[in-house]
Amino acid sequence: MDMKGTGIGDSSENPDWREAKYSEVFEGTLRLLVLRRARDAEFGIGDAERILGHLYVSDGNDWIGRGELGDIVMSATVAAYEYFVSEWKRESRSAIEEKP
Repeated sequence: MDMKGTGIGDSSENPDWREAKYSEVFEGTLRLLVLRRARDAEFGIGDAERILGHLYVSDGNDWIGRGELGDIVMSATVAAYEYFVSEWKRESRSAIEEKP
């Protein structure tokens, strides 16, 4: 099957596909986390930190290789969770400091 012109499997036509995929996954993951925090009263920062811990383990378990795309997805997902947890902690500290 000829994939030429589809952008699939031909990085020479879209050299920025890695950055585009990273941004897509990062932003999508972050959007889902923000939505879950807003809609799920049971979802706490500890839950997000536990999931992040599992992601670290999964990232380290790449003994058979995910390939370049899998590595990009994993890296962007971990980064989104790290950012989300960091921002949540920052918000929590600010809220505590603002109390009289």
